[in-house]
Amino acid sequence: MTDTHRNAPSSSLSIDQDTVNGIRVLTMHGEIDQPVAPLLDEALSFPDSTTPLRIVADLNDVTFMDSSGINILIAAHHTAGAAQGWLRIAGAQPAVQRILHIVGVDQIIECHPTLEEALHD
Repeated sequence: MTDTHRNAPSSSLSIDQDTVNGIRVLTMHGEIDQPVAPLLDEALSFPDSTTPLRIVADLNDVTFMDSSGINILIAAHHTAGAAQGWLRIAGAQPAVQRILHIVGVDQIIECHPTLEEALHD
């Protein structure tokens, strides 16, 4: 298991990264909006790899997400799928879950109520 912590300067978002059974888990804290988009994009990037990357974005501690976060999640989902991997979303709180539902992200990316379910589905 690895553990890293990323924070943008003056950011309203921090991202902790772990690996659980070969699955990269990104646990996000705070708000996902335009100023932090580069931090999220970098965290969800796929390094050159011959093994399919599997990522769970744990949004349990995310209180707000705008269209920049939605666009980055969708792009990462498509990139993962093209590389025979996947991206799943876990633990979105009601306000964020509502946004994901309204724009249809929950129809494109697997969303799970808990991290445990996203890891073992």
